[in-house]
Amino acid sequence: MALFTLGINHRMAPLAVREQVAFHAEELRRALTDLTSGGRVHEAAILSTCNRTELYCQADAPQGALQWLEHYRRVPHHAIEPYLYTHPDREAVRHVFRVASGLDSMVLGEPQILGQMKEAVRIAREAGTLGATLNKLFQNSFAVAKDVRSTTAIGTNIVSMAAAAVRLAERIFEHIAGQRVLFIGAGEMIELCATHFAAQQPKQIVIANRTIDRGRGLADRFGATAIRLEDVGERLAEFDIVVSCTASQLPIIGLGLVERAIRARRHRPIFMVDLAVPRDVEVEVGELDDVFLYTVDDLAQVVESGLESRQSAVLDAEAIVAARVDRFLLWLQTRETVPVIRSLRDTAERTRRHEMEHALKLLAKGEDPATVLDQLSHRLTNKFLHSPTQALNQAEGDRSELQALATRLFHLHPDAHSGE
Repeated sequence: MALFTLGINHRMAPLAVREQVAFHAEELRRALTDLTSGGRVHEAAILSTCNRTELYCQADAPQGALQWLEHYRRVPHHAIEPYLYTHPDREAVRHVFRVASGLDSMVLGEPQILGQMKEAVRIAREAGTLGATLNKLFQNSFAVAKDVRSTTAIGTNIVSMAAAAVRLAERIFEHIAGQRVLFIGAGEMIELCATHFAAQQPKQIVIANRTIDRGRGLADRFGATAIRLEDVGERLAEFDIVVSCTASQLPIIGLGLVERAIRARRHRPIFMVDLAVPRDVEVEVGELDDVFLYTVDDLAQVVESGLESRQSAVLDAEAIVAARVDRFLLWLQTRETVPVIRSLRDTAERTRRHEMEHALKLLAKGEDPATVLDQLSHRLTNKFLHSPTQALNQAEGDRSELQALATRLFHLHPDAHSGE
């Protein structure tokens, strides 16, 4: 049984490819159930963020998971195969530890990925696809992330995606304080962005969400107002800054809608940040003269700020990861011997019970207890040693390896089988 990671991320694939294989939380349980049906994958968890989609699996081979992904997402093999990576066994463990620690993120050392991974694990557990191996893997991942964050400087001077959005907005508008800001969605990323933009005290903040109560809950934290998502079309022209991150599978802001808003604004610019994967804003919107549209990939250059000061911490973090990988693999190897150990003990126990029953029958007949105990010990010794003795006697070719193994298993004296 192999452990592997199959994935696609911001390093390997552009946004246009990543959004084809993205999953939203609402569909993950169904997807996991489908992935593990039929026995092709025995354990599975799926992590899907704006920068990556990764399948963590225990299975006989990764081909089944790859074929499932292509079929489930209706993506031709040739469309994603050049961008996919597969990490088996040790590399899979190392990769998961690095992801949890923020070492594989667009923003080096960012902490948000750890929360996203914990959520992916929670969903897999509820779906019943998280077995003992993956559960142990992820618990170790969380421990590694904690060690990396608490003992290295990997998390210092981080420029988050939310902070990068503010920096970009400041390039368009000299002062955010005079601008009206619209946030579309009410998830974690929008909450982070709202926190950063609210610190600049904009003229107005509005939260648009499908569920108005959830939108109001977030709006109340920032002294903002909430509107329904369907009202965005009528009110888009009011806003100078629009930040969107929803779970929609299709764009919710189309070219025609933005064109009408620009005309109503008399061509005053709109700054738009689309943090959703798949995208919330149609690609063609970015071609309009009065729109400054940025996606998650466009923010990469900004989030590189402060990277040099954290690079020295990477070596320390990688050393922690390497050590914990070895520990996990040792546990995995030990776990592989459990069935053999259990079978060995079961066989010994059956032999013990059989000989005890035989001895008790002799005692019941009135035979001498000392003689019965002596026979019991001889019979147990002979039965326990019969198989290893037979294996040694019938060994073909070089017996030295088998003899050395027997010496180690039974703690024999090194010269016990020398013949001297």
